[in-house]
Amino acid sequence: MPDPRVFFAAERTLLAWVRTGIAVIALGFVVARFGLFLGLLSHQITSSTLSGRPGISTVLGVLLTLVGTAAIAAAVVQYRGFVSTLAEQDLPLRHRPSFAVTFALAIASCGVVLGIYLAL
Repeated sequence: MPDPRVFFAAERTLLAWVRTGIAVIALGFVVARFGLFLGLLSHQITSSTLSGRPGISTVLGVLLTLVGTAAIAAAVVQYRGFVSTLAEQDLPLRHRPSFAVTFALAIASCGVVLGIYLAL
């Protein structure tokens, strides 16, 4: 007996991981910019800050951004692997799993671009 709820549960799980990845990417951005904010707030911008050497907050922020991106990419791989094991009758009619995958990969690409931006 076909049951599309299995497929939709997998899609909800993918989108939950995308939401978690976006939250971690946003946290990375905030952490990366927090060091700059503290330097401006305390008026202690040192010559090392102006020379372009990244502080600990920048490094941690870039790492968090890349971890969020990796979480989204891993979720896509897991989702595609699971959906490929489903029987044809378990897939809903006229529903394309490629939309969720494309959306997740677009968000992951934005995370990579943001990580590169923060690193530079």
